[in-house]
Amino acid sequence: MNHLVPMATLPGSEPNEGRQYLSFQLQGEAFAIGILHIKEIIEYGQVTAVPMMPRFLRGVINLRGAVVPVIDLNARFGREPSSIGRRTCIVIVEVASGDESQVLGMVVDTVNAVLDLPGDALEPAPAFGASIRTDFIAAMGKLEQGFLIILNLSRILSWEDFVALQRFESQKDSH
Repeated sequence: MNHLVPMATLPGSEPNEGRQYLSFQLQGEAFAIGILHIKEIIEYGQVTAVPMMPRFLRGVINLRGAVVPVIDLNARFGREPSSIGRRTCIVIVEVASGDESQVLGMVVDTVNAVLDLPGDALEPAPAFGASIRTDFIAAMGKLEQGFLIILNLSRILSWEDFVALQRFESQKDSH
């Protein structure tokens, strides 16, 4: 049974002009997304694989009767797919796609905390040197212990990208 953690129960989860971020870990690196995109956080549970999908689409889950695609962020970043561990979670997010919005799940190694970052703690995305595509980065958050990569969900989880990638992968496989 999935254990649901509604965002309202997380400390500091009140919206604050998009300056609050959920921080999480992927392969030891710190990432974050704006909390206004987040619907809930659930334990990693039964994910059903879907044949012929891009490598980064881990599968789908049944979330209270709705079919929700689950994205493996590590695979989306061109890395090896995530290893599922005791603290692995699925962060359920809502992403605008044109006039519609899409609910998706993202596999993360562990959720850390909700952080309140003032505007002066945000730096523009680097032009080079990041471990992921720079268009996936919305900003860099300055913390006492280093930087936090704030992700641009509309680029990472763009449905148009998924469709294009699926076509590319099926053409590649047929050759």
